Amino acid sequence: MERKQIDGDRPWQSYNTVYTNAKAGMEGVDKEKVQRIVYEMSKGSKYFENEERKEAIIREKIEKMRARCMQLTATDLSQYQKVADKRILELEGTRDLSRIWLHVDMDAFYAAVETLSNPLLEGKPMAVGSMSMISTANYEARKYGVRAAMPGFIARRLCPELIFVPTDFKKYNYYSDLARKVFRRYDPNFLAASLDEAYLDITEVCKDRGLTSEQIAMDLRTSIYEETGLTCSAGVAANRLLAKVCSDINKPNGQFILPNDRRAIVTFVSSLPIRKIGGIGKVTEHILKDGLGINTCEEMLQKGGHLCALFSISSADFFLSVGLGLGSTDTPQVRLRKSISNERTFAATAEEKLIFQKLADLAEMLSMDMEKEGLSGRTLTLKLKTASFEVRTRAVTLQQYICSSSDILQHASKLLKAELPISLRLIGLRISHFNEDGAIAGSDPAQTPITRFITSGDATRKNMGDCCTSSPDPNVHSFMDESEIDVFINGTETHHQDSSHPRVGNNLSNMDDRNCTSSNDVEKSEKFKNLSSNVSTDQVYFQD
Repeated sequence: MERKQIDGDRPWQSYNTVYTNAKAGMEGVDKEKVQRIVYEMSKGSKYFENEERKEAIIREKIEKMRARCMQLTATDLSQYQKVADKRILELEGTRDLSRIWLHVDMDAFYAAVETLSNPLLEGKPMAVGSMSMISTANYEARKYGVRAAMPGFIARRLCPELIFVPTDFKKYNYYSDLARKVFRRYDPNFLAASLDEAYLDITEVCKDRGLTSEQIAMDLRTSIYEETGLTCSAGVAANRLLAKVCSDINKPNGQFILPNDRRAIVTFVSSLPIRKIGGIGKVTEHILKDGLGINTCEEMLQKGGHLCALFSISSADFFLSVGLGLGSTDTPQVRLRKSISNERTFAATAEEKLIFQKLADLAEMLSMDMEKEGLSGRTLTLKLKTASFEVRTRAVTLQQYICSSSDILQHASKLLKAELPISLRLIGLRISHFNEDGAIAGSDPAQTPITRFITSGDATRKNMGDCCTSSPDPNVHSFMDESEIDVFINGTETHHQDSSHPRVGNNLSNMDDRNCTSSNDVEKSEKFKNLSSNVSTDQVYFQD
């Protein structure tokens, strides 16, 4: 009764929002204060209603998972634990400690560039964006709980002295190019994850220069500062997944080196919160925490039997790999590109002239991206997010391949007109079903986003506010994020037209929340039973 009374007095404590998640520079923030202000300023809004609807969906998923857990007998769990133990051994056998990966992340990039352009902003809380939405905030603003993807009016309430600076992507691209010139000195085939971060394989440069990975990281960070005037943080590890985690540890303007040693890796990962892992978002985190009591990566191994019983094979493999600290170590040279897309977030508007202008801008940018890659496609998908946060997708498959901005705009406009009148806060365009001659991505590493994490999660940071996000691969979830996927699965309307064949299915049907898709599939259970045959019932241990 006392607990219920506390929750009744403080309803914001049960209001889960991305705005209260820890981000570099927010370690000392009063989380409850931020949660209360976000709750009070959001309550009654369309955003609030949408968040409550998504929370209800998550709670339903968790309850279903708990119900399935209750149905598992001791024999069932023993059988699935055998499967997990065998799979852990197999995954451990794939561990590669021969490469050294460095993840570099520019510190509060947009804000830092603006401060470099206007030194008067130095030391003052500042956010890039507007009162409707901000793209990023500097470290002075983060001390108040202000962060990226937060509405500006909420940020101003948290920090009354907050200064807003409009986005300037021409400027950000310029400084990004300067940083990438430095990256190439250490790894000509570096993988760009976004404008402000990249992955470098520094194995060879360490050998060639006779330097340790720590020295190379320091040298690279110094070179970037000398060339750009901007600071960055770096993480070094045996694979890309861990390198990214490490780069966040000593932000800003710091570095962290995780030795290429199995014992060190397992120790490091054991206490790591699951949300620190790329590919585990808010939805997956809540399902694992509230449904199975999994808070750390080590607990994924401890509850491997439950994971194998309740999740798809690929998802269970991902979770077990995370628990072992495994990640991709190879450098993808050539990959098959399946789609290319971009989207723009802006203040909600129903003004048709403005909406069509933004659509034209997207068509132009998408056409330019396709031209760089030598691509043309025949399936065009339009993504819309309404003022009430409803997500709609509309697609058309054409008889001919297109790549020009005029063709893209012509067909996208037809899809959009069918939805009018409408008030929107986001528009996205995607082209897929490429011609075979243009199916291979270009060789310029600066144009090659990373797509081969062990997780299929998004490696490209989203730029909120009135800005664009490019995602040239369907495995990168920037065209439909985790929360939107939940809405999509649970009834968001999707429509697909095919002018060449009436029976072609919806090409978005495979866009699911891959890291938290539960499964009761009988066929999957049979596969697990087959896998578990001849597996020892002994608990798996490893010798160092």
